[in-house]
Amino acid sequence: MTKRSINQRPVKAVGLGCMSLSWGYGTLPSREYATTLLNRALDLGYDHLDTANIYGMGHNETLIGEALKGRRQEFFLATKMGIVIEGEKRGVNCRPENIRRCIDESLARLQTDHVDLYYMHRRDRDVPIEESVGAMADLIRQGKIGSIGLSEMSAETLRRAAKEHPIAAMQTEYSPWTREPEIAVLDACAELGTTFVAFSPVARGVLANGVQDAGALTDKDLRRMMPRFNLENWPANRALVDAFCEIASELEVTPAQLSLAWVLSRGEHVVAIPGTASIAHLEENIARADWTIPAEAAARIDALINERTVHGPRYSEAMQRTIDTEMFA
Repeated sequence: MTKRSINQRPVKAVGLGCMSLSWGYGTLPSREYATTLLNRALDLGYDHLDTANIYGMGHNETLIGEALKGRRQEFFLATKMGIVIEGEKRGVNCRPENIRRCIDESLARLQTDHVDLYYMHRRDRDVPIEESVGAMADLIRQGKIGSIGLSEMSAETLRRAAKEHPIAAMQTEYSPWTREPEIAVLDACAELGTTFVAFSPVARGVLANGVQDAGALTDKDLRRMMPRFNLENWPANRALVDAFCEIASELEVTPAQLSLAWVLSRGEHVVAIPGTASIAHLEENIARADWTIPAEAAARIDALINERTVHGPRYSEAMQRTIDTEMFA
């Protein structure tokens, strides 16, 4: 598969987001199945795994540590800190003392002495970004992390952070269905030599044709809280998906493969980390990773699905206030 790089380390263009093995999209796989899936990922050639300390409140990191014990040298490992959940309350803490505490807890769960990439999961508006980045730079000097990443932050914040220390990666949601990175962050990453890591590159399963009826999503599925899946917006969005699937059929790829190819076509500094709790989807996502989307097809997708045609914002107003990314008017 095509290689790109994070912090000058080559990685496959398609990595694996591990969140859905522990949290987020309804019914979770058994630990046995999740262990099999993670090992199958490495066997298939996945070499970039992404997790976070809040995925299942430590469950995901623990799962990776146990499932891939003895295979740590086979993959680039990224995790995140900063989001704090206490009961129903959710906040952000990127103070230096919390950063230091969280990395030690993550390393213990992951059963490793270092991670290759450590993200601030969200911006802490009570702490200067330079102060948080400085604390993370100390972790590099201590050998606990290999590089620094930011998640769901703006181009302005990225530039401020990069003046303190080089930023290896910026992770933000990106697909034909979510275009906000095109406002400024994609270009800022290219300018600064920062890899753009696209999460939800198949639009939370939508552009994999994985959501037929949004009303049937379970109570534990986080998509139920997203405006694009409500009764008002979903019918129009589902019509976009049907047209997208027709393009995929014409090109003889699956909808998921088409969405991934579109994301990867946006720049050589872009990598994608689709998540899945299905071994079949794991295999599908990597099977055509070297396929290049024709320019004409990319243009059709751009015209079909974009910030003007998708109905509803990606987050509720309350959730949007917790992130630092640019928004379309």
